[in-house]
Amino acid sequence: MSRRRVRSAQRVRRSSNVDSRLRLVGIICGLFAVLVGVRLFVLMIVEHDVYTDIATGSHGITQRLIPERGEIFIQDTRTGDEFPLAINKDQFIVFADTRAILDDEMAEDVAEGLAEVFSYDDEKKFSVYLQVNKRTDPYEPLEKNIEESVVEVLRELDLPGISYVRVPRRLYPEKHIASHVVGFVGKTEDGGDLGRYGIEGYWQQELAGNAGVFEGAKTAGGRWISIAGRLFRPAEDGVDLLLTIDRTLQFQSCEMLREAMELYEAEGASLIIMDPRNGAIRAMCSLPDFDVNDYSQVVSGNVYNNKAVFAPYEIGSIFKPIAMGAALNEGAVTPKTVFHDSGSKQDICQHPITNADGKIYGDTTMTGVLENSINTGMVYVVEQIGKKVFREYVEQFGFGIKEGIQIDTEASGTIDSLSENRGDNIDCYAATASFGQGITATPLQMVSAYSAIATGGELIKPYIVDEVRHSDGKVDKTKRTAIRRVLTPRTSTFLKGMLVNVIDSGQAKLARAPGYYIAGKTGTAQIPGPGGYTEDTNHSFIGFGPVDNPAFVMLIKLEKPKSGRFSSVTAAPTFGKIAQFLLEYYHIEPER
Repeated sequence: MSRRRVRSAQRVRRSSNVDSRLRLVGIICGLFAVLVGVRLFVLMIVEHDVYTDIATGSHGITQRLIPERGEIFIQDTRTGDEFPLAINKDQFIVFADTRAILDDEMAEDVAEGLAEVFSYDDEKKFSVYLQVNKRTDPYEPLEKNIEESVVEVLRELDLPGISYVRVPRRLYPEKHIASHVVGFVGKTEDGGDLGRYGIEGYWQQELAGNAGVFEGAKTAGGRWISIAGRLFRPAEDGVDLLLTIDRTLQFQSCEMLREAMELYEAEGASLIIMDPRNGAIRAMCSLPDFDVNDYSQVVSGNVYNNKAVFAPYEIGSIFKPIAMGAALNEGAVTPKTVFHDSGSKQDICQHPITNADGKIYGDTTMTGVLENSINTGMVYVVEQIGKKVFREYVEQFGFGIKEGIQIDTEASGTIDSLSENRGDNIDCYAATASFGQGITATPLQMVSAYSAIATGGELIKPYIVDEVRHSDGKVDKTKRTAIRRVLTPRTSTFLKGMLVNVIDSGQAKLARAPGYYIAGKTGTAQIPGPGGYTEDTNHSFIGFGPVDNPAFVMLIKLEKPKSGRFSSVTAAPTFGKIAQFLLEYYHIEPER
């Protein structure tokens, strides 16, 4: 091909490319013009009124969008059924605009109509008559916390001057059941809701959710104007919580505890039932309790505190198996190791350490030390391992720190006395700690420690929230969490057998559940005061069963009982009664 023809072809191709580019530019310009035209049409025609409103007196508004507070449920662990513990429900205030009630006769008719709906007696009816007959008050409240069905009845009556205000309210259908567990919702200074105590307090942020926001404009006439670019963030509702609490166990065990508190004339009481296999709390109660719907009616704010997690106390002899477990695990003693008891231990404390009622037991095994709850025998036990090792085991069992159970006002207790004089020699602090004096723990900490004994020596984390249910449908399920191993399985087996003997042959015979092997320990502890120990005592019993496959660990505590000197005749039979119910409830077949 000649050079001329090549150049000619190139010129043709270049000309074609230029034409294509020009056509593309033309198309883009055309589309832009169309878009501009459409936008001008929207602004001038469609949104003409909007912008006119803006120009003639509209104003910007920021609207806070309130989320729905999450609800709380308990369950029937056998059937899987759920029951509301804390829910949201609209209720009403019934009030009178007395300006619309024009004379005495009309006031009488209104009072008569209200009396029929609310079942007033004559005295109350007359009082209401006086309220509605003022004729000057635009707002005279008559009834609060009224259901919508009642309001509908009033609407049909069409009583002059009677009106209603809808009030969202936190409602607790179970009333006093698990009152210390759930807590309540109070008001902040600015009128907002704030969870206090229990689950409501600890989970406040999650239950409350996140508020949304809407920024827009309103016309002078009050009409919302929708304008592109304004901020809109929807509210995020709070999470729902399903607790591990079993409704039937909670009700029955707490009522039996209440009966015991009244029978033995105790000032208060507490109870915890935990599944040692996974750490789930099945029942937790603190007495006296209260109706959560009327929480302000308590005589003292101290009633709100959940003693099962809030109130550390000197636990007394129920601590002895912890010290015994340490010595067994170290190989310093065996269940058959013989100790000679002379009735007192001299030269450790300022005053001799003695046994309850000054008893002397002579030669006895380590099993006998637990069976008879011998204080001097426990001092011998910690002497065999030394203070340092003893303190390490106490810490390994989780004493002195919070369990982290995710419920408000949990306390840690104190084992500070075991840190005094850090040498290894057994001083007075270590000696008295061996039988639960001079150190403190919560009922929850004791249940957690005994759970390790019950299930082979592994300490697991207790928990009370089974599921966290998010507003987007996501569900967080709590799983069993092993913390650490504190005893070998062999030691656990030895110690469980010794604790069975405490019930079968020792001081805790009244804690028996006929047909079952149950392990447990009594504890009667003097209460310290400003000038030393007082004559008042706390009575405790803690145990678990059935021993071969424990389904529960349970602690009973009675505060300052006036009837019955020792826990063996107060807390022990209470434990036995509730344990029998538990075994029947779970349909566990007798084993002997």
